[in-house]
Amino acid sequence: MSEKITITATVHADAKKTWDYYTQPEKITKWNFADPSWHCPSASNDMRVGGKYIARMEAKDGSFGFDFEAIYDAIKVGESFTYTMPDGRQVDALFKKEGGDKTAVIISFDPEGENPLDLQKAGWQAILDNFKKYTETN
Repeated sequence: MSEKITITATVHADAKKTWDYYTQPEKITKWNFADPSWHCPSASNDMRVGGKYIARMEAKDGSFGFDFEAIYDAIKVGESFTYTMPDGRQVDALFKKEGGDKTAVIISFDPEGENPLDLQKAGWQAILDNFKKYTETN
């Protein structure tokens, strides 16, 4: 497997709000898509070790959709988590307090083998950028 891909964003919000907006299903549905032609109509998040995360991702025109699923391996509430997707790839998320009301969000993930690495990084970064925008404006 290739090295992990890392994406980052500095969110202009305190760490608690940033964590909550990233982990609460009713917030996840507002930002969890890479392109405006897509949406996330539903999400559930059983945030405990062994708990399941599911986010439904669909093209708005109904032409394609999939469930993004993972099982939590480790959680430090308000600080970090790791989960594993069904194909064995892992994602690490770190929420790092910075000066003032800023929180760095650092996501590292194992790439899949079908799409170019730069495309995967751009897609995940677009989702994180949506998260930043939503969190800062709501």
